[in-house]
This record gives sequence, structure tokens and C-alpha cells, in this order.
Amino acid sequence: MFESIFSSADTTSAATAISLTPFFTSVGAATILGFVLALIYCFRSRYTKSLVVTLVTLPAIVAVVIMMVNGNLGAGVAVAGAFSLVRFRSVAGQARDIAFIFLAMALGLVCGMGYLGYALLICAMIGGVNLLLQLVDFGGSQSRLDRTVRITVPEDLDFVGLFDEVFATYTTAFELVSVRTTNMGSLYKLAYNVQLRDAGSVRQLVDDLRCRNGNLEIAVSYQEVSTSEL
Repeated sequence: MFESIFSSADTTSAATAISLTPFFTSVGAATILGFVLALIYCFRSRYTKSLVVTLVTLPAIVAVVIMMVNGNLGAGVAVAGAFSLVRFRSVAGQARDIAFIFLAMALGLVCGMGYLGYALLICAMIGGVNLLLQLVDFGGSQSRLDRTVRITVPEDLDFVGLFDEVFATYTTAFELVSVRTTNMGSLYKLAYNVQLRDAGSVRQLVDDLRCRNGNLEIAVSYQEVSTSEL
């Protein structure tokens, strides 16, 4: 099970033809594992159709390329260099997306070498760990308390340190991240990144802030994390 499905005669030289049965077996296994990997990626997470389709097809594509250069060291190095130059047209994406793309490429490489048992084992081990981390919400408890608070203040109000006492009461950490003017300069809009002590204290936080900003607009939202950040 953990031996290559390609015979030694198939791998002695790059010019040797690969039999159709091992070829279709390898590509089929890579496609199935890519489908399983896509299902794992979709579990309890937001995703795009393009990335899911990519995860399904990428292992098969890599497997075909590896089989075509099998036995030729120079071609293998060239293909590895080409993979290192591949860039997506959009931003890099989240760290989890990049990890799954690399995993899909690794599964395709192993299938292309004919080690289907190892490919199945790798998919089961790393995919199982990912499912477990999603189930226990590893690393997610803190992010659920992160908020962005936007406060509007009049231009004649000295806002430096004005809200620190309120934030110290309801949050464990806070930081002023942006200040901009609006309404022809008659108003300031402040943006704070905060970490709440209790998710249910938003109402009290807003009420106390309203007492200090002249009852102007206040908005509380989940922190916006750019998809280009890791």
C-alpha cells in the first residue's frame, strides 16, 4: 500500500512511457483527495467557489506534471522553480488558504510519484488535525471579543484621552487607530480597536461613550481584518 504504483521500468528514464492504468489511478486518487481536502476546508469557514474548485483540481494538475517529469532531475528542478514563481492574481489571502493550497500541491506531488497510501495518510492526518482545531475553535475565543468602535465628536471637543476611562472599564485593551475629519471639518471621526471584557457589555459601553461625545454617532463592529494579512 505504501509502495509506488509505478514500476521500476516506468521510472528508469524520462523517455519511458507511463502505463495508462497507473496514470489514471494516480490522477483519480489525486482528484478524490482534492475533493476531500475541499470538504475539510469548507467545514465551519467562509469560502469562495474559486478556491474550493482550485483545491479539488490542483492535486491532479500537480500529479500530472510530476509524472511527466518523472526520472528527469533537471526537469524536476525546473518545475519546482516554476511552482515557486506562481502568484495568484488577487492578494495572497488568509494564512489558512495558503496552507491548504500548499497541502493540495503536496498531495498532488505524492500522488504523482505513485505513493497513494502515503497521500491518503497525509490527507487523513493533516485534514483530521484541521477538523479537530475547527471543532474546538482553537484560537477563536479571543477574536470574538475584538471590536472596532467608531466615535463622532465635534471639532471643538478635545478628544485626546477623553474616552480612556470608559474603555478601561469595559475593555482589556484599546488603541486609537485612526482620526479623520468629516462634514467640512466640523466633526472628527475616531476609530478604536478594542478587546471587550464581556461581549454583553456593548450597550453599557455605548451609553457611557454617548455621555462624552455629545450624543453624536457611535458605531461598534467586528474588527475588519484584511484578507492580505496573515
